[in-house]
Amino acid sequence: MKNDNILDMSEKSRLTADITLLMLKGAGYAAVFVLALWFVIAAMAFIGRILPEQSRETPDPINRSSLMIEVEAVEHV
Repeated sequence: MKNDNILDMSEKSRLTADITLLMLKGAGYAAVFVLALWFVIAAMAFIGRILPEQSRETPDPINRSSLMIEVEAVEHV
């Protein structure tokens, strides 16, 4: 097996460099994910602000919190 050690680093230094590169790569992926999520939330907030004022005052067409669920009392014998 050919060893392409062009920087003439020891095995420990090369392993440390490889691990550091992998950690930086993972941090970059995490940063991209967080920024993408932030942009989606910011876009939804922007759309909410440009909607007319009347749309904010109208009641929800499916207001699940106002549904009345009747529970029948169970009699114990």
